[in-house]
Formats: sequence, C-alpha cells, structure tokens
Amino acid sequence: MTTAAPGPPGLSNWGLLLLTSVIWGSAFLGMSVALEGYAPLTVAAGRTGIGTIVLIALAILLRQMKFDVPNARGLCHLAATGAINIAAPFALLTWGLQHVPSAFAGVTMGAVPIFLLPLVYVFSKEEGIGPRRVGGLILGFIGIVVLVGPGAGASTGSDLEWLGRWACLGSAVCYAFGSIMTRRAPPVPPVILATAMLGTATIILTPLALIFEGIPEVSAWRATTALVYIGVMPTAVAFFLRVHIIRNAGSIFMSLVSYIVPLWAVLFGIVLLGEQLAPSLFLGLLLILMGIALSEWRNLVRLKAR
Repeated sequence: MTTAAPGPPGLSNWGLLLLTSVIWGSAFLGMSVALEGYAPLTVAAGRTGIGTIVLIALAILLRQMKFDVPNARGLCHLAATGAINIAAPFALLTWGLQHVPSAFAGVTMGAVPIFLLPLVYVFSKEEGIGPRRVGGLILGFIGIVVLVGPGAGASTGSDLEWLGRWACLGSAVCYAFGSIMTRRAPPVPPVILATAMLGTATIILTPLALIFEGIPEVSAWRATTALVYIGVMPTAVAFFLRVHIIRNAGSIFMSLVSYIVPLWAVLFGIVLLGEQLAPSLFLGLLLILMGIALSEWRNLVRLKAR
C-alpha cells in the first residue's frame, strides 16, 4: 500500500502535539496513583477498556460509526497495530516499572525517536530522513538523558531488574513499530482507527489481567479516579490525537512528543508533588528545544513565513 508523503505540520498539528504532550505528561502521575489500588495488568486493561468506551461514544457523537475496512488484510493490520502499539507496550511498561527506577523508564521513552529512525528509513521513506533530522533527534535524546539525570542508572535491588530494563526497552521499540503501522494503516477515520486499536488491546489485556491478577476489587476513590482519568485522557483522547497527527504530519513529527512528555512529567512532579527543581531541568530543556528546532527547522521556517 502506497502512502503519500506527509505535508508540513502546520500550526494546528504543532498545537495538537503540545496538547498531547501535556496529556501524556500527566499519565505517569495518574498511573502511579492507580497502581496504589490496582495491579499492573489490571491498570493496563482498565485504561484500554475505558478508553475504548470513550472513543465509541466519540464516534457516535461524530457520526463516524461506519467501520469500513477494505479487506481482511486491512482488518488484520488494525488488529496487529492494536497489539503492538498499545497492548504490548502497556503490559511491558507497567510490569517493568515494578523493577526499575522510573527515571530509567523516562529515558527509554525518550529513545522512541531513535528507534524509529531506521524503521522510517526502511518502511516509510516518504517522510524523509536527512542529517539534520538525525542530528536533531539525537540532540533531543541527549537532552532527555540530562533532564532525567543519574537516577536512570540507579539500581532498585530487584532480582528481576535486568528483565525490567529489557521490558521498558521493549515497550519503546513497540511504540516505534506502532507509529509506522499507524501511518500505513487502512484509510479509515482517526476515531475508528484509534477505537479499533484500543479495542484490540482490551481484548488481549483483559484475559491476561484476569488470569494473572484475578477479578479486581473496587479500590479507594483516589486510585479509581486516577484509573478513570488515565483511561479517558492519556488513553482515549491522546491516542485519538496521536492517530490524527501521524496521519497528517508523519511518525517522525509525532515522535517529538517523546521529548516533551518528560518535561511535563517533571513539572507536574514539582507543582503537584512538591519535588525539588533540579538545575539539570534547564539544560535538558535547552537541549530538547534545540533538538526539536534542528529536526523540524524547515517546517518551522515555513510556519513563520505564513
């Protein structure tokens, strides 16, 4: 299937990218609170299930309930995208976070654009990769490492820490593959594509949660409210926006969100949890912004010229 080259992102896609980064930045705090009352796979299955219900309601509101997939191959593509883009990384990340520092998970999420580069070169050449973009993405990743600091290399002392680190890396690779698969998915409306992916993930994760963690009991309102929140916002709304941005501006452009999300996560921790403001925040922010500017310099110049 031939996919057209993405056009310049435009001001609207930059705005949606920023909005998505804010929503995903709050996901780490929401997941931490939800895990106070629910087991990891239950949290993953719960957020995809809630997200699916929200997107079905959105599809009805937008009158886009027609699920018109061209053929069986397209249907398999949607199912595989849901499994690789959502179910697998959600399960790997929630399990891995039990055994590794959250800082390490932050660095691996920031590595998604780096993992994406060779995949785009092979499977999505129409997006275009040159030295400027490669340099910008690498510079942004260095900014993530500076932002997170030495905590990423700390040890938790868990016997399964080495496996937890591989699980986090695996989730980042899944997100990279998922971006390419989303870009090359059948031409269905974004809300339908996002609903199909989340629905597939729910079908996969729910039995796993029941088998390994049993039927969950409704926990305290704090954990339950957090679970509902991450199901509605960082899952349903954010994945709908992600599909829209990838379809319109490309997977490389969407991958820039991986550099912005940790900034919001750090800021939310400072504002809401009273964490200290580290000096590395400003250097990391500078490097990230320089990396984004270098990677998207041509599009930023076009945007300024309008």
